[in-house]
Amino acid sequence: MRKLPFFAPASPTSVEQERQRMLKYYSASQWTLIWWRFKRHRAAMLASLVLGLMALAGVFAEFVAPYGPVARDTSYIEGPPQLPRFCDQNGCSLRPFINGSKTERDPVTLRAISVPDPEVRHYIGFFVKGDAVKVLGFIPTERHLIGLQDTEQKIHFWGTDDLGRDVFSRTVYATRTSLSIGVIGVLISFVLALIIGGVAGYFSGLVDSVVQRVTEVIRVVPIIPLYMGLAAAMPKEWSTTQVYFAMTLILGLFGWPTLARRIRSQLLSIRYEDYVVAARLSGAKAGRIISQHMLPSFTSFIIVDLVISFPYMILSETALSFVGLGLRPPSVSWGVLLQQAQSVRAIEQTPWLFIPAIFVVTAVLAFTVIGDGLRDAADPYAEAK
Repeated sequence: MRKLPFFAPASPTSVEQERQRMLKYYSASQWTLIWWRFKRHRAAMLASLVLGLMALAGVFAEFVAPYGPVARDTSYIEGPPQLPRFCDQNGCSLRPFINGSKTERDPVTLRAISVPDPEVRHYIGFFVKGDAVKVLGFIPTERHLIGLQDTEQKIHFWGTDDLGRDVFSRTVYATRTSLSIGVIGVLISFVLALIIGGVAGYFSGLVDSVVQRVTEVIRVVPIIPLYMGLAAAMPKEWSTTQVYFAMTLILGLFGWPTLARRIRSQLLSIRYEDYVVAARLSGAKAGRIISQHMLPSFTSFIIVDLVISFPYMILSETALSFVGLGLRPPSVSWGVLLQQAQSVRAIEQTPWLFIPAIFVVTAVLAFTVIGDGLRDAADPYAEAK
């Protein structure tokens, strides 16, 4: 009896059990088969876990972050990261702690710097009481995931910037902004690509010619000058929310041509297949033929292309915000945070300001690996390699 890739039993007990496994396998839907095969891709599952944790941290940023994105600690300006410890010169403890801090004068630069005070311990706790916030915008709480217990001193796992703002908290909030821009921007461009590419590929002829000319015009528009003009056109009195939605809409409206052309080429290659002709002769409308018969025939291609589009959208927002053409303070995104790390002084004196770059690289790699896993799962009936 054939050994199935998803339900290969460790020790077969009966023919009836094997028959049930075969029935479950061959009666499964396309999405179920793709999911079973995707779970076998360990790297993709690990990337999904990492990306999921980043997304959860961003969604519940008010709870995860010890402080707000603009909260300042004037006693610890440009302070280095404070890593939890279990031992110091005074002995060891089962509870993680950080040493206190005190301000001294750098003998070379004469700049005030914060240095650890080994005589003072502050213990780290979970679900500690802090600033009042609203999780998800409507759940009031004063509890935060992590913080210091019984002290007014603040903890800064990844140090602070030149204004004394906590880099860890700002990075958590920036994760929500950057990922949400990527998701919403890709969804906007994806819907536009499906509609425009589907219409062009199905009807062809004059409709296809008009759509292709419009697509070519959008593709040849120089991106950087375009964004420079749009950034200058944004009213200075706009709130951070308005700028955020404008940025998302712009990225989505100019991100659809490539996917639309790919969908159009796929539809042109199958528009005369037997099942498409049969649906047309049976009286099915164009919208139903495209959505129910033609697009599902290369669903795996669309999924992979959609997932791969996320890192490009995230990198676009990060790059534009980094050069000052995207979001602007007091908004926080990965690009906005990296603006502070583009000077030689930052590289030399505050290298921890580059930590948000790690999140950018991790998110891009995670989306890429997930795309590879989905590509391998595109043919769910194929034997495992």
